[in-house]
Amino acid sequence: MNCRIAELRNKEVINVRDGGRIGFISDVELDTVSARLTAVVVYGRFRLLGLLGREPDLVIPWQEITLIGGDTVLVDYELPPAKRKEGFWSALWTKLGF
Repeated sequence: MNCRIAELRNKEVINVRDGGRIGFISDVELDTVSARLTAVVVYGRFRLLGLLGREPDLVIPWQEITLIGGDTVLVDYELPPAKRKEGFWSALWTKLGF
């Protein structure tokens, strides 16, 4: 299957480790010496409607991409601890030590 970078952009990225939605591919990284795609970039989400900036971008190495489909890209990626989703109440109880 051939895929252009323009077609790769805006595909949804799903993590196969937990089935969570990571975001959409916004950019790619290329190695200009070997002319290979080295990583895809998912821009960080806006914080408070963009007033507080963005979360850090996720750079997912090419080796961790397992499947590129028509609408989605499946990755086997270990999210940084700050990116893992946790519910408000469970986070509160954890911080309070319960």
